[in-house]
Amino acid sequence: MKIALTQMNIFWEDPARNREVCRRLTKNAKEQGCDWIVFPELTLTGFTMRPEEFGEAIYEDDAPTCQFFRSLSMQHSISIAYGAIASDNGRYYNQLILLEPAETLMIYNKIHPFSYGEEARHYTGGDQIVVCRQADILLSGFICYDLRFPEIFQIASKDAVIIFVIANWPEERISHWYSLLQARAIENQCFIVGVNRTGQGGGLYYPPSSVAFNPYGERITTESNEELLYADIDPALAEQYRREFPVKSDRRSGFYRDFI
Repeated sequence: MKIALTQMNIFWEDPARNREVCRRLTKNAKEQGCDWIVFPELTLTGFTMRPEEFGEAIYEDDAPTCQFFRSLSMQHSISIAYGAIASDNGRYYNQLILLEPAETLMIYNKIHPFSYGEEARHYTGGDQIVVCRQADILLSGFICYDLRFPEIFQIASKDAVIIFVIANWPEERISHWYSLLQARAIENQCFIVGVNRTGQGGGLYYPPSSVAFNPYGERITTESNEELLYADIDPALAEQYRREFPVKSDRRSGFYRDFI
């Protein structure tokens, strides 16, 4: 499986211009033989606190944003992970969607809104961890601030061998981004694919920092300022490593639960 990790300079709250960038990057990823392209959190807007203006009142395929990414997926025969805003009865959700040309594989609502950045005032936290299957590969995903909560990764990685993390993670805490992604890969013996936006947005700067780690915690993408990075992933490696070094069999989930 070849994955394109974007380093997308999102135009602040400008979906039309960001769609043009997504079209170009998806075309380029397909030309490089990629099976997946992964976009950052809130792909078409940046980390906006105006969800009422950009949210779409559906979760399914008839939402305009989903239709846009579905058309890209079908046109280029590529699977896509992207971020969007969903609206439901006056509540707004920061979403991660995984889709392929034929179907939507996964819709995940960010469990942990970033209260320090006022996200919790504008978005409602989700309440489900989602794992999906593509062919014989199990995948999951989380969004930005979720990365600081390792429990949800342990739950997802009971099954998933690849976990996407899409983000708008600013420069001032970028060392945490790298450290936490690597730790999640090691702890969960899975591939972690972290995709961060770049450029300026909402008064913050986001450096090129998309990265992928293998189940051993080894970086498998090059450090680059390019808009697209590439990771070649063999999901069987995670399954083999888990058999050879069965860390999860030593977890005492019931014991931990007593202290939460």
